[in-house]
Amino acid sequence: MTASLVLTNGKVITVNGRSEIAQAVAVEGERIVAVGSAAEIAPLIGRETRVIDLAGRCAMPGLIDGHAHLDREGLKEALPSMAGLRSIDDVQQRIAELVAKAAPGEWIVTMPLGNPPEYESSPRMFADGRFPNRIDLDQVSPNNPVYIKPAWGYWRVSMPSAAIANSRALQLAGITRKTQPPCGSVVIDRDATGHPTGIFFDDNRMPVVDLTLMRAAPAFDLATRVAALPRSMQIYNRVGTTSVYEGHGVAGDVRAAYRHLREQGRQTVRATLAFSPAWKGVSPGAIPAMVADWAKWLARTGKGDNWLRENGLYSELDTSPENEIRQSVFPETGWAGFNYTGLPREAMQGLLRECARNGVRVNGITPPTLELFAEAAREFPIHDQRWVMAHVTALDEKQIAQVRDLGLVVTTHTNGYIWKGGAALRDRLGPGHEDDAVPLRRLLDAGVPVALGTDNVPVSLWYPIWQTVARLDRTTQTQVAPAQALTREEALRCATMGGAYLTFEENDKGSLEKGKLADIIIPSQNPLTCDLDKLRHTVSDITIVGGKVVYERETEAD
Repeated sequence: MTASLVLTNGKVITVNGRSEIAQAVAVEGERIVAVGSAAEIAPLIGRETRVIDLAGRCAMPGLIDGHAHLDREGLKEALPSMAGLRSIDDVQQRIAELVAKAAPGEWIVTMPLGNPPEYESSPRMFADGRFPNRIDLDQVSPNNPVYIKPAWGYWRVSMPSAAIANSRALQLAGITRKTQPPCGSVVIDRDATGHPTGIFFDDNRMPVVDLTLMRAAPAFDLATRVAALPRSMQIYNRVGTTSVYEGHGVAGDVRAAYRHLREQGRQTVRATLAFSPAWKGVSPGAIPAMVADWAKWLARTGKGDNWLRENGLYSELDTSPENEIRQSVFPETGWAGFNYTGLPREAMQGLLRECARNGVRVNGITPPTLELFAEAAREFPIHDQRWVMAHVTALDEKQIAQVRDLGLVVTTHTNGYIWKGGAALRDRLGPGHEDDAVPLRRLLDAGVPVALGTDNVPVSLWYPIWQTVARLDRTTQTQVAPAQALTREEALRCATMGGAYLTFEENDKGSLEKGKLADIIIPSQNPLTCDLDKLRHTVSDITIVGGKVVYERETEAD
């Protein structure tokens, strides 16, 4: 037998149960057929074998993002960028360029103000000391409606986010002097006469302006999502991500986009999708029958194959006016890509009970959902169903024991709760409770499975890998609960085997071992020995999924 692909003469970080470092790995078709020394693998090299000489570089399992929101990334390129603008004149020039290319009366909808990946914006970023308003936009687009979207709030640190429309857009949206905000967290900016200036301030991480006041502006349609998804995958491949888990759930159009790519054989990132139910018009009494029906395709490992699988669902407690607004505009989801699944407590209790009864695992956010998980488990045990606590922020030792006893899997949001806001979290917890902040050491020591996630802010899983080791808050440059740090080996295991366990695929991927899927990356530096501060800047030189090279850095077009 000869192999179709061999990687040799390097340091192969296997992430197997013995944490072995090999020299070479051989692949036939989609799977690994051998891992060992260069001499042991050499006989598998034939005339048709593609050989990648690592020349001392590392190879390791592909990264598995446990909470990715991958579909959003390509959408950022579906709309014109507003990055790099520092004056109202800059904004006008950018809009004028778009008007010149648009048909008469055509909507011009852009990305938010500010620079990616966070899209932070404020009047201070403009030389004029203010945001552009409808009059400024009218000067370059009197006839084409213009709408500058608000940022998806979780990209940002500061709130609120600003959206801006010109006069034609306001007219088409039916916004007048008499228009009132849809809820208290939205402000319609007005001039001295009370007329809207075209600026809206949305103090929601999941903005509602797009879904209410400016719903007349074109939204993301299925064709746009289908076109954006391969681009999203390419961007994730660049940083070594070969699989994602969408634990926050996906709406029908995102599921359809994934299925379209799967049918065409165009996936370059494997995906497991949780379901986000649409609750509009559903009575609590209908939940048992609905869950029993969903169990046919969501229970345990669910439906699909090793490229695309659907299992479990996401839900949370939320009775806010904003949640009611978001649910009322179904099927529109905007940037979210998931249905807004918030429920009142009684309905949530009923849903979890039925999911536990039917073997449908649930994804939730701590801490209130943890108690609800425990309530459901008292009636129907869930310890073998791998329910998920996402975005773990703070857990005390009693809660960690509860997580362990329930058999939960934890996914992190270290981009938010260590790097961007770790010091603030530590201060909120107060003296004596610092080690409750993203307590990864305690979780691993308790035997709780942990997978790392990016939440798409930014997309590279190397940032969470670095954050779990460095525990650094970027604003204060202080460490947050350093006693909860992981070793590099542990961080890599969470980003590979941890993600595989999360999706019930620990026997198929997550390590480089004979029989497993050949999802392999060649990182740009050795993650076990490189300078710690540089660890977060790792990218992939070559990304291989299912034995096929899907990304090569040196051959990527400029």
